[in-house]
Amino acid sequence: MLEHKTFELGDFSLQHGATLRGARLAYQTYGELAPDRGNAILYPTWYSGRHQDNEWLIGPGMTLDPERYFVIVPNMLGNGLSSSPSNTPPPYDRARFPRVTMYDNVAAQHRLVTERFGIERLALVTGWSMGAGQTYQWAVSHPDMVPRIAPFCGSSRTSVHNQVFLEGVKAALTADAAFAGGWYDRQPTAGLRAAARVYAGWGFSQAFYWQRLYETRLGYGSLDDFLVGFWEGFFLDDRDANNLLTMLWTWQNADVGRTPGFGGDTVAALSSIKARALVMPAEKDLYFPPEDEEWAVRHIPDAELRVIPGVWGHFAGHGGNAEDTRFIDAALRELMSGQ
Repeated sequence: MLEHKTFELGDFSLQHGATLRGARLAYQTYGELAPDRGNAILYPTWYSGRHQDNEWLIGPGMTLDPERYFVIVPNMLGNGLSSSPSNTPPPYDRARFPRVTMYDNVAAQHRLVTERFGIERLALVTGWSMGAGQTYQWAVSHPDMVPRIAPFCGSSRTSVHNQVFLEGVKAALTADAAFAGGWYDRQPTAGLRAAARVYAGWGFSQAFYWQRLYETRLGYGSLDDFLVGFWEGFFLDDRDANNLLTMLWTWQNADVGRTPGFGGDTVAALSSIKARALVMPAEKDLYFPPEDEEWAVRHIPDAELRVIPGVWGHFAGHGGNAEDTRFIDAALRELMSGQ
């Protein structure tokens, strides 16, 4: 079990009506909270990611420097550390774990930030992929608490095309007979390996594969070595199928327009954002292409679109490519300096 802290949520009511009893939010912090509580940055996790997977953007000399800022990394509900199908007792265990929305994740994080730390205003909210979705949700749910946001390689509303991709992941996971409708006693490894193969065609761009960067930059000996060693290894790294499906549902149904008070109107929700927004899609991201985020930026009062150049696609925001990391870090530095 990864080292982390836990915030007890108690009986936590979800947007779709269920109540998670004894719910908990796992998190980790980096740095010290200033006496005036004005140096806190929230950096949520992504699909299947845990807090340590965000550490590539945190460190001395970087914008998210623990010597200057208090960085809070909350783990998503469903990721195996926070309340999830794999660690929740009956009756909401395994296949019966309830539907969780982006709004629910942010509601839990808001309680952590305000109740545990007494923070009334965050300096920044930022995140990759589903972390970007939570970033948008923070700006809509708590506009007076969030002066700056920097979502990268993610969206405020999951597109229909992205939903189709996720249907492929879902089908792969659930087609394994060992899945047993979610009531398995052992992980459905054939389904997890199949889901990894579905993901492999989407996480990186066509140009990444054309240039064989999996060999020259990531050190894999062949395409098959990459598919097995990287992608299958990723999905078999202590990831639980029900947890993946819970987070998949959250991703598939993400839309800031579903925030209470907006009646499904995504444009109205985006228009309500008061934060200065620096939105960073990746040039060749197949999940969240720049034109989708260009649409979102048009509806946010104070927003800039800044495209991460290059061929790493969605994984431009994963920390594996030094050039992309420098681009994101420099943009965050500019945003935090107010320039």
